[in-house]
Amino acid sequence: MKINSYMARMNKAYLFADIAQRVEAYKTAHPDKEIIRLGIGDVTRPLTPHVAKAFADSALAMGTPEGFRGYPPYEGYDFLLDAIIEKEYAPLGVKLSRREVFVSDGAKTDTGSIQELFSPDTRIAVTDPVYPVYVDSNAMAGRLGFQENGIYPRLITLPCTPETGFAPVLPAGGIDVLYLCSPNNPTGAALTFDQLTPIVRWANENGALIVYDAAYKAYITEKNIPHSIFEVEGARTCAVECCSFSKNAGFTGVRCAYTVIPEELMGLDGDRKVSIGALWRRRGESKNNGVSYPVQCAAAAALDDIGQKETAGLVAGYLSNAKIIREGLQKAGFTVYGGVNSPYVWLQTPDHMGSWQFFDELLSRAQVVGTPGAGFGAAGEGYFRLTAFNTPENTQRAVERIAKAF
Repeated sequence: MKINSYMARMNKAYLFADIAQRVEAYKTAHPDKEIIRLGIGDVTRPLTPHVAKAFADSALAMGTPEGFRGYPPYEGYDFLLDAIIEKEYAPLGVKLSRREVFVSDGAKTDTGSIQELFSPDTRIAVTDPVYPVYVDSNAMAGRLGFQENGIYPRLITLPCTPETGFAPVLPAGGIDVLYLCSPNNPTGAALTFDQLTPIVRWANENGALIVYDAAYKAYITEKNIPHSIFEVEGARTCAVECCSFSKNAGFTGVRCAYTVIPEELMGLDGDRKVSIGALWRRRGESKNNGVSYPVQCAAAAALDDIGQKETAGLVAGYLSNAKIIREGLQKAGFTVYGGVNSPYVWLQTPDHMGSWQFFDELLSRAQVVGTPGAGFGAAGEGYFRLTAFNTPENTQRAVERIAKAF
């Protein structure tokens, strides 16, 4: 059997799998050391009472003849589609129909799978640093060529640095698909209306598609930042938007998300226009059987008035942790970014230290785990990501340890 050579020649481990192996090795060698994890973006607080009750009640209902449900609709139950439209988009002035919303088990799933709709010669652009899934999924499809010295020859990278305000500087053309994440993972930066509007205009002028990852939109605190790309005029003809319940409602272990694809969004098959939404629906019908009924009931509960109030408390708690990290490291002399509209704090490594070297030093000297910036792309070298997904007590202790060690 011949295998996929593009997969076989990728880096052996996914970024966070590599980190987990290093941490496990350290734990084995130092069993007496207590490690504080501010690395992977996994939530630590439990589901809220209202959401958990909806989850449990619907699961128990599945044990009765009246409440049992079989295969769910591919795109999601109408009650959840309506809740997403009415609670997430209508308040923003964005009008959607049920046929434009697709429920799935995660934004990672969707951002990694959307590339299946693209032709093999599609020119892919990502911001740098970047969430690795956008790159890996296209690399597995062979669209980026074979990796050489950590570089994919056919990948277009757009460095996002303090000098650019962590926003991409776009070329005049030469891009078919642009992946954007706002608020950004890993830098924590969020695109303002003034930054996003010209990107949407550029995409329409160049016939490019924007894959917009809005998984962290609940963390936006400043008023001049859109919660959806569809708040920007013209986005319906050039963008899809991927969202998640993971980081606002604590669904990392429950799994529910959704992608919005406007009906007027089209791609080209030769000279023929083809609906992107129709292709996505056709793919879903062949490759999945939807998200379970209890999970969708829990997601709907997270969107009703009680659920929104409770989940807002979760988000506020994580943002408070982000403030502890940001202000504590600034006081200790670090240069830091993010943590205002995002649960991520992006810091410059001290003394021009390499990001993987800083990872090792941080683990050995402070027993704190973070994520090396180089793991997110070349422009991430010399930077480091810390997450706010921990308890306030552990967050404070981690900051104190880092300040003492460095």
